[in-house]
Amino acid sequence: MRAVVLVGGFGTRLRPLTLTRPKQMLPIVDRPMIEHVLGHLAGHGIDDVVLSMGYRADAFTDVYPTGTCAGVQVHYAVEPEPLDTAGAIRFAARDARIDGRFVVVNADVLTDLDVSALVAFHQDRTAEGTIALHRVEDPSTFGVVPTDAKGRVEAFIEKPPRDEAPTDLINAGIYVLEPSVLDRVAAGRKVSIEREVFPAMVADGTLYAMAGDAYWIDTGTPALYLRAQLDLLDGLRGEPVDGVHRDAELHPGADVSRSVVGLDAVVADGAVVHESVVLGAARVGPGARLERTIVGFGATVGEAAELDDCVIGDGETVAAGERLDGIRRPPPD
Repeated sequence: MRAVVLVGGFGTRLRPLTLTRPKQMLPIVDRPMIEHVLGHLAGHGIDDVVLSMGYRADAFTDVYPTGTCAGVQVHYAVEPEPLDTAGAIRFAARDARIDGRFVVVNADVLTDLDVSALVAFHQDRTAEGTIALHRVEDPSTFGVVPTDAKGRVEAFIEKPPRDEAPTDLINAGIYVLEPSVLDRVAAGRKVSIEREVFPAMVADGTLYAMAGDAYWIDTGTPALYLRAQLDLLDGLRGEPVDGVHRDAELHPGADVSRSVVGLDAVVADGAVVHESVVLGAARVGPGARLERTIVGFGATVGEAAELDDCVIGDGETVAAGERLDGIRRPPPD
């Protein structure tokens, strides 16, 4: 079994953290997000993946020059232009000469989904394609996917009112596909798998979906990126992990709680860091206070500055004594 992993997006919702790197190269506690994603696939016997790439492909090839990541062999497929989801899948699969059943994963999703069970479900129903579904409390901000008793997809309903939604199950961004799906994707233009290919398969009765309640999170916004880290610290995905890197420098007088502090980062005397992420080589000055804030690589938070719900980009400086609330620096375009 091989997999196509989609990493080509611009990560606009995470700016300024993604101004110089794809979001999948941002760390989740101790290693880049892409290593969490590929490590999960490896746990289900998938050891050969194709990265469908676009934005800043060099960020991956520079870090993994031998084509091995998280114990998985990686093939790099770089789109000449953005082709949307189905176009990207088709391009990557053709580039890597995939000619059998394969898995597709959106690499900004972190999950404990049983991929092996999804493949078995797909095979048992002789499906052309199978979607993993995730249950949400409020489906009104998602597209929901109702199915019949055997799991055959009946429709895609975009952002229904909460009291009118026929189901609380949404597309989890993980698929099992037969190679025939690639023939449904027109070449040379942008094609959406969610808006074009899947509805056509629904009409043909060949698309199925498997519901599940495994851990699942889309890390595409600062709040969710932060939450993905806190979930690991809190032990929601196994044993709790320590978020402070062994080579970070924490002054004995600093107060760091429920937070991640990266390699060579410094938290000075009297600083308070709570439910925040301080990325590598960043510095939090004496008496500064961070709440639900992300500080980018090499950024500096000055003495006695106070930040609530902020995102500070790589190399940026927050002046001593500044008070910021809900600010992104620099602001996204």
